[in-house]
Amino acid sequence: MSPKLPQQDKESAPPIFLFSHSSHTKIAYRTRLISVLDVIRFLLKQGLAFREYDESSDSLSRGNFLELLQRDCEHNEKIAKVLNINALGNYQMTAPSFQKEIVNACAEEVRTNIIKDIGDRVFTLMVDESRDNSVKEQMATMVRYVDDHGEILERLRGQVYDGASNMRGEFNGLKALILNENAHARYVHCFSHQFQLVVVAVAKTLSIVENSFSYLSIILNTVGASYKRKNALRQSQHDHMVTQLANGEIFSGRGLHQETSLARPGDTRWGSHYHTVMRILTMWPSVMKVLGNVHDDAVGSKDRGANLGLLDRMENFEFVFTLHLMKKVLAITNGLSQVLQEKNQNILNALDMIHVMKVKFQSFREDGWNNLFDEVCKFCVENSIDVPNLEDSLPICGRSKRESQSITYFHRCRVEIVFEVIEVIVHEMNSRFSEGNNELLSCISCLDPRQSFSRFNALKLRRLAEFYLEDFSAFDLTMLSNQLDIYIYDVRQRADFVELVGIGQLAKKLVKTEKYLIYPLIYRLIELALVLPVATASVKRAFSAMNIIKTDLRSKMGDEFLSDSLSCYIEKTIFLKIDNEPILQRFQAMQTRRMQLPRIDEN
Repeated sequence: MSPKLPQQDKESAPPIFLFSHSSHTKIAYRTRLISVLDVIRFLLKQGLAFREYDESSDSLSRGNFLELLQRDCEHNEKIAKVLNINALGNYQMTAPSFQKEIVNACAEEVRTNIIKDIGDRVFTLMVDESRDNSVKEQMATMVRYVDDHGEILERLRGQVYDGASNMRGEFNGLKALILNENAHARYVHCFSHQFQLVVVAVAKTLSIVENSFSYLSIILNTVGASYKRKNALRQSQHDHMVTQLANGEIFSGRGLHQETSLARPGDTRWGSHYHTVMRILTMWPSVMKVLGNVHDDAVGSKDRGANLGLLDRMENFEFVFTLHLMKKVLAITNGLSQVLQEKNQNILNALDMIHVMKVKFQSFREDGWNNLFDEVCKFCVENSIDVPNLEDSLPICGRSKRESQSITYFHRCRVEIVFEVIEVIVHEMNSRFSEGNNELLSCISCLDPRQSFSRFNALKLRRLAEFYLEDFSAFDLTMLSNQLDIYIYDVRQRADFVELVGIGQLAKKLVKTEKYLIYPLIYRLIELALVLPVATASVKRAFSAMNIIKTDLRSKMGDEFLSDSLSCYIEKTIFLKIDNEPILQRFQAMQTRRMQLPRIDEN
């Protein structure tokens, strides 16, 4: 029989055993947590789904998260010792709720870094909404600010659910809510979106344009109604291009004459209509051939009649003329819209481009007729479409022939179509982009360094400061006047400042030469001017990213999980620079956990 241990030894043994076990468990906990975090980091960076429908142990496709974790176990013995069968049942760390908590910790660290980078600088909010894959309204919020180097940055601050958003409402809209908190906030409507509204106004005001786009939509739906018709269109276009190459009408070369298809226009992005018009004019013979085949194969008289109507419409000179006119109009508006969506764009450049656009439309109105008509005639000849004599008469639209009221084709095409389209565009442009009526933008223009700071006006810049009374005290306004006199004399004497072409370059030059320290109040004005957004392009990119994150297979994603995933995916430049440790500490502090996270030096 074994001798009994003394009572003292029996009581002292358990504490030594428990301490040793606890230390080992905590180290295993950290290793397991880091392994899971590394997998989540990879999935967030790539915008990949975490889970699959069947995550059981005998499933061949358990989802990206479990499959990557299993792969790490197979290639890393240290990880294998603390995961799967080597981990307690309640410490597997693979539950969906656990994954979402770590994702949230990652997203919060990204947002915290953005907030720290902004600090006490001025910034603007850019807000827009769109429907996600599950047809739910989502609202994205971006911040725009100037960093320590004078660079303009736009960051995703968050993404939230918004069931019935009204951005500009005077009483309950987001604009009103922000103004209630800060009366000095300035509302700027996205310039790019306003250009879209200009084109929308043309389509809604002029029946000839609206009618043409309606028929265009029907043609696209008819030709693209089935894969058989799409393949027939593609093959027809291929055969047509081969014939043109053989006849020397077009020439081959790298990147030329790529296989293409009809582009379907977006509901809200009218810039997409430009690509639609371009494609259908380019593929006109092929579209006509497919419509002819559809007519021949139609079973009922109703379908044959509908397709015959489309063929008649495409061989109508007025329809062709309107499409060519809108191609030129959309080329101007869409080109400028794309430029305005650049991140580094500022208000002054936008205003200058708007002025150029107005001049361009006026020039087209006065001198563009001959080129337009020649282009339409050439197209009609190539596609066997009758061109009317411009001196011939035709009844006035909307009038009965019995009234004997007529006009010439020249008057119809040039006055009632071309002039009307240009007049509506110019009117909408003047209405939506009126520089003279916007005192704020007029004052900002005085900061422009071009032509040796020719727009400089000290009184207007002082007035600009008065728009932001929370940023400029009465003492600051007095000091500003003194700084402006010295500043303009200083910069006009330096060749490296006189050569600048925008306030964005001016801000960077002031930082580089450290003159922003000499003229802090003027630099503050420049920051306020730079943060005013021209376009919500970054917000649109956030919605594009949303379509990558929330797909058909992930249509049930919760709003918080979607927001966190987007923050990490869009701001991956920041996310990749964040160490594991702050994420782990934030995760650990989210709630009381049974297992303590050991310090790094305990490993």
